[in-house]
Amino acid sequence: MDILLNVVLLVVGFVLLIKGADWFVDGSAAIAQKFKVPGVVIGLTIVAMGTSAPELAVSTSAALAGANEIAVSNVIGSNMFNLIVVLGVCAILSPMVVDSGIMKRDYPISIGLTLMLALFMASGILFNGQAIPSDFTQPIGKIERWMGIVCLVLFVAYIAYTIYIALKNREEGEAIEAMPIWKALIFIVVGVAAIVGGGQLVVDNAEAIALQLGMTPTLVGLTIVAIGTSLPELVTSVVASKKGQNGMAIGNVVGSNIFNLIFILGVSTTIHPIAVNMEALIDMCILLAINIVCFILFKTSKKVTRPEGAVMVAMYVAYTAYAIARVYM
Repeated sequence: MDILLNVVLLVVGFVLLIKGADWFVDGSAAIAQKFKVPGVVIGLTIVAMGTSAPELAVSTSAALAGANEIAVSNVIGSNMFNLIVVLGVCAILSPMVVDSGIMKRDYPISIGLTLMLALFMASGILFNGQAIPSDFTQPIGKIERWMGIVCLVLFVAYIAYTIYIALKNREEGEAIEAMPIWKALIFIVVGVAAIVGGGQLVVDNAEAIALQLGMTPTLVGLTIVAIGTSLPELVTSVVASKKGQNGMAIGNVVGSNIFNLIFILGVSTTIHPIAVNMEALIDMCILLAINIVCFILFKTSKKVTRPEGAVMVAMYVAYTAYAIARVYM
């Protein structure tokens, strides 16, 4: 009976996260309309921040509760899902032309930040004076608080740079459905409240289910929590892609991944240093490798076709099977 209640509350938490992100995006985009910023820039900033809010809520709640394994695995799993499932599904539904600006500027930034986080994790594991245990799930290092502060400084710099690009290209602004400012502000406030409440429900009940089923917090973060908190990115990008707004769809994914890496992990680590293990480092290296493979694919073909989208989704299925198998091997 307890586990059934946990499942129900977990679903309620996900619904609050998704609807909260939806309201936040609508309200924020309506205000952004006043500045006539391009759709791709809205995707990289306003929409990406809104759809990343569930990850922020979950990871911050996990950090405050001391469950940092979920915080870091949620970010890794969400970025993996965003990159190869969200874009893969969008491509399957409608082949996508890749925005050249994103490929020259934002995607390389995302790869560089993934590498930086992998190095942070590796330094915490390899240079702490301890031998690497045979049990890769055992925490043996951590991402220090100063590393989180570095991430937040980089986040501020990235936002400032993106705003500069937006102001420089204001004349390219795309129309968004009009909404009164008062209504937009209500949407933002209610959206944030729903996101925070939903994030707390997801963390508490995901942990409870994990304990009752014998799952590790890392596996729960990589699968259940990561997929649930990435649903806003999936819905937003699919809708944008079907409407022909490929720039917003791809910008949403790349922007969300950047926010996850330096803002969400930055906030979580600043609140409390994150304990890491070899499993987490391996997962981060896999994420880095997939980022590089997709970058080469997008750079050479300039678009994502339906077959390529199907391969990307298959890659995620294979990774999830690996993550589950290693727990029960």
